[in-house]
Amino acid sequence: MRNGKLNNNSMPTLPIDWHLLWLTGVRLGVAWLLAMPTGWVREMEAHGVGIRTFPIVAMASCGYLLIMQDGSGPDALAVNSRVLQGLIAGIGFVGGGAILKEGMSVHGTATAASIWNTGAIGAATAMGRYEIAIVLAVLNVITMRALVPLKKRLDS
Repeated sequence: MRNGKLNNNSMPTLPIDWHLLWLTGVRLGVAWLLAMPTGWVREMEAHGVGIRTFPIVAMASCGYLLIMQDGSGPDALAVNSRVLQGLIAGIGFVGGGAILKEGMSVHGTATAASIWNTGAIGAATAMGRYEIAIVLAVLNVITMRALVPLKKRLDS
């Protein structure tokens, strides 16, 4: 590059912070991994929302909050708060799509709640709060899997 112009043999370089790329990849990967067990459980129980949806929700939640982490200044907290509020509402909308009404019964509320929880897993991961993300993931799987026999007994 000469005088700000490209010659035929060169390409512009991208200003990549490799360390930041690594940290971002780790956080997105952790969000993906923590959401996978819930997706797996839902898939094994033959639910329409499963192995693909849950990890994507976690990664997207994580990604949106990671985008906002570079913000600074007096409005940074307010901007991050609005992004989180929008994220929560949007995930609620996605989860609402999992709820079905058949006659007098309603199905899919646990799946919808799990989608919402998966968004929180991604958000916690983005903020570096891995302890929160891990506990949310473990409790979500326990709730969705281990409480099924109790739910069946209560329903009968």
